[in-house]
Amino acid sequence: MRLTFPHMGNMYIPLKAMLQYLGADVVLPPPTTKKTLTLGVKHASEFACMPLKLNLGNFIEAHERGADTVVMAGGCGPCRFGYYAQIEHAILREIGCDMELIVLEPPEKHISEFIAKVRKIAGTRSWWQVIQAIRFGYQKARAVDLVEIASFKARPRELVPGATDRAYDRALALIDGAASPDELKYIVEEALQIMAGVAQEHSRPVLRIALIGEIYTLLDPFSNHSLERRLGLLGVEVDRSIYLSEWVNDHLFMGLIKGMRSKKEACAAAAPYLRHFVGGHGQETVGSAVNYARAGYDGLIQVFPFTCMPEIVAKSILPGVSDDLDIPVLMLIMDEQSGEAGLMTRLEAFVDLLARRKETGEVVNR
Repeated sequence: MRLTFPHMGNMYIPLKAMLQYLGADVVLPPPTTKKTLTLGVKHASEFACMPLKLNLGNFIEAHERGADTVVMAGGCGPCRFGYYAQIEHAILREIGCDMELIVLEPPEKHISEFIAKVRKIAGTRSWWQVIQAIRFGYQKARAVDLVEIASFKARPRELVPGATDRAYDRALALIDGAASPDELKYIVEEALQIMAGVAQEHSRPVLRIALIGEIYTLLDPFSNHSLERRLGLLGVEVDRSIYLSEWVNDHLFMGLIKGMRSKKEACAAAAPYLRHFVGGHGQETVGSAVNYARAGYDGLIQVFPFTCMPEIVAKSILPGVSDDLDIPVLMLIMDEQSGEAGLMTRLEAFVDLLARRKETGEVVNR
């Protein structure tokens, strides 16, 4: 098998490491570009959400590089993500990209099926080797998240324009190149030292904005037009309601790793507004908004794909959270028609509003 998988931000770094640790032949899709999106839009339904279209484009480009097997996550509940794999597989076969499909359904719902699929990928490797591969992949995911968090803090305070981006690229390359868990231990320290070495004006006043919403458009810079970077250059320190290592801890490790944020905490905070699961990350979006407001953040930006039902539910609730907890919220809905110019206009206006609000202490009409 020549395995491939979809891009979602920096997820390729830990996932590639895990599969290669098991001896798999990995075919990495090219970085997501407008060509990728164009391929997905051409073959997918018009009203399919953007992540499906980008996934489809990733698979077509990986097939051109020789991939014959797709590995991707499954899902459950109202979110359409649970049907992505089957729909994409049917489209791929229809256009002549006949690739085998391995769907890793959520282990908390389908543990026996999950184990069988992992065994298919692992081949003759022992379960001990499988566990070590998963552990190695998780360690890389956590390392990437720590570097991302460091970049969010450094970018609005950097003294030399572009220094954070250059340090970030170097740090990620080091983590990606680590070939073993032992090597990764030293690499993580070096990567964080690189990020700490960015010259900063630590006393510079910055705004704090939290990004909440659907996981794909939060984690994937192509989907959100590099939202975190754009905000950083506008003098904003950002945080995300979801990081890849936290998602893995919640859904694969069942929250066994302590000291990390949990979806249970977010769902508990959402209770006054939304008491039940609505699919995807809808309930967590509402709860995260509550938690960020209580933590004193200046504003919130909800990011999600056009037609995403769970986030549409959350969107209808967030104005109530905004009024009750006195925190402005901006909604950004992403699809293939989203343009950078319009996005920048909205971001600049929102940041200006928050800056004025912070300076004067006024409550701004939202």
